[in-house]
Amino acid sequence: MTVRIRAHHLLCMLTYVGKGYSEAFTKGYDNVVQRLSNGEDMLLVAGPDDICRPLLGNTDPHCFWDTVPERDRLAANAVETLIGRPIHDGERFSLDASMLQRMREAFHAGTTRQACHGCEWFDLCSTIADSGFTDVRLNRHRMST
Repeated sequence: MTVRIRAHHLLCMLTYVGKGYSEAFTKGYDNVVQRLSNGEDMLLVAGPDDICRPLLGNTDPHCFWDTVPERDRLAANAVETLIGRPIHDGERFSLDASMLQRMREAFHAGTTRQACHGCEWFDLCSTIADSGFTDVRLNRHRMST
């Protein structure tokens, strides 16, 4: 199987510690993180992804707000700069321990956080990055290298 993921969630997953919008959301996010930790690849998608899925039944889920595609665009640009090549919707790729470490280093340095400005989770993610990504659920030690 493949994890469907939108571009800004490539950044969000770096600091995910089990906090979220609802119990269903965190349960779903835990499942996605476990799948990625077990080595499943990712498919970059436009619009709601596997992380969004538990929110889609809510009234006016933020996954469809006008600000979210811009967040995706900024995140994709940041990841493209980091990896040195364009990424696009429909692309499949894997996240190994080395890439995860590079992404976390860039996130902590602030070089990939353009999409994070204005996000309600910004301060929490900053604290997690400043703590060395302690207690994050996406664990590079379980990933293949």
